[in-house]
Amino acid sequence: MKVITESLLRDELRSSQPEYYYIPEGTLLSPAAREYLQQRKVKISKEPPMQTQTSEEEQIPQQEKSQGIVSEPWKPAYIDFETGSYYMEKPEHMCQISGNFLVPKNHPRILFRGKLDSLQTMVVLDQALMSESGTSAKIIEDLNSVLSALQNIMKCEVLDEVLESGLIIGLTHRELHDRSHDPMKFFGIKQMLMPNYTMGSQYAMLNQLRAAIREVEVVAADCFCQKGKCSRGDIVEELNRLSSALHVMMCKWLAGEYR
Repeated sequence: MKVITESLLRDELRSSQPEYYYIPEGTLLSPAAREYLQQRKVKISKEPPMQTQTSEEEQIPQQEKSQGIVSEPWKPAYIDFETGSYYMEKPEHMCQISGNFLVPKNHPRILFRGKLDSLQTMVVLDQALMSESGTSAKIIEDLNSVLSALQNIMKCEVLDEVLESGLIIGLTHRELHDRSHDPMKFFGIKQMLMPNYTMGSQYAMLNQLRAAIREVEVVAADCFCQKGKCSRGDIVEELNRLSSALHVMMCKWLAGEYR
């Protein structure tokens, strides 16, 4: 005996919203399919529609047309971003990725947003701790520049906008790259100086943020780069320069520029 599944119904009713769904003889409706019809408020019938009823139904649009009434097309509350399936209510295991499009909460883009969100909380917490300990306002201001860049990445990813790169801690991408790769020239600091606790808690915080940004870079690459192509090269580049910015800040700390 043929079984009508939820998947079959979603395909069949993708662009229509009938009042009744007729179950042909010799077929069964799966529980999930029945629930799906109930969610869409489609009545289930085992009897085919009467011819006279069809004629009356056909007259209604004609009457509406003669009266200038235009029926609103049915619109789903949510749409599955991957499959195009419709939902009347948002399932608990899904969240909105854009507009009314839903994805599972473990979708790569949602994971990226979560990591980016966590990184921002670390920056804010470090700023608060530094402020309470009386650390120079210069380093807190530079962290504010890093935070603004992270918030801009989040906005552009969510709204699917191109990220316009600007200054980070007052430096262009090229200037950050040059200073990060030659700290001796710009700060009198040796390259690849291994961190240790004697360098201070503020230095340790900067190093922790640098490492956290690197982790977000990896998640971004997993999310946006596949088969040799990267759909959000602007975001990956911005994260790369942000990790350089934290390295530059560590060099500035050791060089005494934040005192």
